[in-house]
Amino acid sequence: MTSNRRTFAIISHPDAGKTTLTEKLLLHGGAIHLAGEVKARGQARRARSDWMKIEQQRGISVTSSVMTFEKTQPNGDVVTFNLLDTPGHEDFSEDTYRTLTAVDSAIMVIDAAKGIEPQTRKLFEVCRLRSVPIITFINKVDREGKSAFELLDEVADTLALDVSPQSWPLGMGGTFEGVLDFASGAVSRPEGPSREFLGKREADAALPPNLAEEAELAQAGYPEFDPEAYRSGDLTPVYFGSALKNFGVAELIDAIARHAPPPRPQPSAEGPISPERDEVTGFVFKVQANMDPQHRDRIAFMRMVSGTFRRGMKLTPSGLGKPIAVHSPILFFAQDRELADTAEAGDIIGIPNHGTLRVGDTLSESNRVRFTGLPNFAPEILRRVQLKDPTKTKQLRKALDDLSEEGVIQVFYPEIGAQWIVGVVGQLQLEVFVSRLEAEYKVEAVLEPSPFATARWLKGPDAAVRSFEEFNRANLARDRDGDLVFMAKSPWDVGYQQDRNPELAFSTTKER
Repeated sequence: MTSNRRTFAIISHPDAGKTTLTEKLLLHGGAIHLAGEVKARGQARRARSDWMKIEQQRGISVTSSVMTFEKTQPNGDVVTFNLLDTPGHEDFSEDTYRTLTAVDSAIMVIDAAKGIEPQTRKLFEVCRLRSVPIITFINKVDREGKSAFELLDEVADTLALDVSPQSWPLGMGGTFEGVLDFASGAVSRPEGPSREFLGKREADAALPPNLAEEAELAQAGYPEFDPEAYRSGDLTPVYFGSALKNFGVAELIDAIARHAPPPRPQPSAEGPISPERDEVTGFVFKVQANMDPQHRDRIAFMRMVSGTFRRGMKLTPSGLGKPIAVHSPILFFAQDRELADTAEAGDIIGIPNHGTLRVGDTLSESNRVRFTGLPNFAPEILRRVQLKDPTKTKQLRKALDDLSEEGVIQVFYPEIGAQWIVGVVGQLQLEVFVSRLEAEYKVEAVLEPSPFATARWLKGPDAAVRSFEEFNRANLARDRDGDLVFMAKSPWDVGYQQDRNPELAFSTTKER
C-alpha cells in the first residue's frame, strides 16, 4: 500500500523558523521526545536536521536532510511521513530543486513579520517549476507583524494561486490582526492554547458568542478548501501558527496526513511511472559525503518510485549498467540512521557506496527505466582554486569530485591551463565549499577571480563541435563528466557565439 505515505519538503527563507518547525513536527509525530530551542550559536542542543559544522555555527540549513517517522491517526491508520528539510538560502536553490523532485508536496514557511521576501519568491518559483502542491504555514504570529489579510494577499499574489485560510490567530497582539482583532478591535488574549486558533471544526464556548459568525465573514472573500484544487497546484491552504510556541503545529501535521498527496507517478523517458508498478524502481536525487566524518562515508539518497524493496535485493544503476546488491539500505533520522528491511513507493532510503551511485541515476530491477528531470544549472559565479599546499592536489581532486556530485559546487577543468574552476549559484556556496575543504578533507585553498562570468554546455553535430573547439580552445573546459563546456566572459559573449554558430546549442542546463 502506498496511500499511507506522505513525502514532503519544508522550504523557507532563512530565519522564518523552518528548523524549529521541523523539530516540532518530529515532536508531534513522536519521533523525538525533547524539543530543544533552536539558536544560532553556542548551544549544545540543535535541531537534528542541521548536522554540518557550518550549519551549527551560522544557524542555517545548507544541505537537504531526510527524516522518516510514523504517526497513528485518530481512526487508527498509521501514516509514514518522509520529511525532507531543504537548504534555507536562495544560494542553494539548485539543491532545493533536486530535493523537490523527490517529494509529492511541500510546506512553505513564512515569517509573519517579514512576509514574502525576494528570496522567498525564488523558492516559490522553484516549487512552481516542479508543480509541487504547497501548504503555506505563516509562522511567528505571536510576535508583531503584518495583518493576516495582508499576508494572505501576498501569498496569493506571489504564487498566483487561490488561498484558503484553514486557521486564524485569535487576538495575537502587537500589530497582527487576528479574527478577534478584526471582529471587535483590540482585545485581551484568551487563556489556554486551545483558544489561540480558530479552526474550521470548532470555536471555544468561552469566546465571544458571535466569534464563529465574524470568522465566517472574515473568510468570505476566500475560496473554500478544495483538495483537488490543492493537489493540482491551483490552491494553497494557509495555516497560521507559531512553531516555537507549538501553536498550529498539530493542525499542520494533520493537514499533511489528510490532504497531502500520496506517492505520485514520476516522469521517465518512457512516460510516467506509476507507484503501483510491481517492479522496484527509484532514482538518486542527492549524494552526501562525510555525514559521519569518522567513517568517510558516502550515501546516495534514493526516492522509491514503485515496487516493494527488500534488503539484499539486486538493482541495476543506470550509470553502471550491472546489478549491485543493496545489503545495507538505511532510513534516516537526520544524522542518525537504522537499517531498512523494506521500503515502499514514496520512501527515501540511503545506499552507502564508494562512488558507484551518482545524482540522476535510476535504479531498477530490469534496467529499462530512465527517470528524468534532475538537471544541473549554469553557474552564476566562477572562481579559480589555488592550493596553499601544492602537495595536496590529489586530496583537492577528491574533494572537487565529491562536492560537485553533492551539488555544493560544479567543477570545470580547462582545456588550456592547470587551475581548476568551481562554479556556484551564490556566494554562500563558496563559503561552504572552503569550510568543508578544510574540515573534511584537510585541504586549505583560496579562491581567485576567474576571467569567465558564466558557462554553457555545448551540443551539436560532431563537425561543428570540432570546428568550434579548434578556434576557441582557450575558452573551453570539461565538466566532471567530460562534457564540453563553453566558458563565457559575459552574457554578450554567449549571444555572439550563438549567432556565429547556429548549429550549436549553448545550454544553461544539463540533464544529470
